[in-house]
Amino acid sequence: MIGAWTDHGGAIEAAKRHFGASDAGGWIDLSTGINPHPWPGAAAMAVDWQRLPEPAALAALETAAARHFGIAADHVCAVPGSEIGLRLIGALIGGPAHHVAPAYRTHGEMIAGSSAIDGSAARDAADTLILANPNNPDGRIIDADAMRAMLAGRAGWLLVDEAFADADPALSVAGSVGDAQRLIVFRSFGKFFGLAGVRLGFVVAPRAVVAALRDRLGAWPLSAAAIAIGAAAYADDQWIAAMRQRLNKDAAALDAVLTRRGFRPVGRCPLFRLIEADDASALFDRLARRAILTRPFADQPHRLRIGLPADAAALARLDAALADG
Repeated sequence: MIGAWTDHGGAIEAAKRHFGASDAGGWIDLSTGINPHPWPGAAAMAVDWQRLPEPAALAALETAAARHFGIAADHVCAVPGSEIGLRLIGALIGGPAHHVAPAYRTHGEMIAGSSAIDGSAARDAADTLILANPNNPDGRIIDADAMRAMLAGRAGWLLVDEAFADADPALSVAGSVGDAQRLIVFRSFGKFFGLAGVRLGFVVAPRAVVAALRDRLGAWPLSAAAIAIGAAAYADDQWIAAMRQRLNKDAAALDAVLTRRGFRPVGRCPLFRLIEADDASALFDRLARRAILTRPFADQPHRLRIGLPADAAALARLDAALADG
């Protein structure tokens, strides 16, 4: 039974109910692709819960994020999670459209009638094109120059989900967004900073699109906590640089375990790896019965996505569970 875990990662409570409590030190959630080493400053943030967020505070957050993305702040609109940004922009733009598959499920739901295409056909798609870079779930990466080449002569929009791009800023095309470009980029705060519960994301777009999006969002689109945490985290250059190095080392350690246990890890996004197995659902079940939650896919039954273990103990438990076949 994997149906409860194929829509998205993170259904840890459903796993506990179905598979039972762990007697091995608690559950390990490797299903989400979220950084297991969260930005440490959130707990100490002082938040005034009695006042509505000030417009100046929201502007300061967008300025800090824009500096991080390498773009002017008037091209950046903060949203309560990149998921909402994807859906709102899809409704604003409309079709016809294509989305590259396999990818994040929402990409196929953003624009009514959007049709799935293979990544190899993306360059030739003249209509609005939706894709992720790095891609989820396979970690496929398109270099920034190739992404920018897709803009040339495009009739529709190029909508790029960069939810996993923070680990390698060289991949991003956010800095190429401009009023004369049919390019919109989506960024997630929670994945790289390990704070998915903050529900914070950004749309980087031409200013006319930003204005239309703000009209849809209305007043006070974000909580005071999201604004305060996001602004402080994006300003923490030292932590960001150190975390990029740490994630690459952690991903290499995960690769070593997967390879030793007979799997070929796929993908270049350091927050997760994809593996293939003859019966991935059976492997999912075996790991879950060892209190390790991974991510299966209903439409790709031979694949399993595995996020980064938080520490050496978690990695060792995964290693042992994979060996216990």
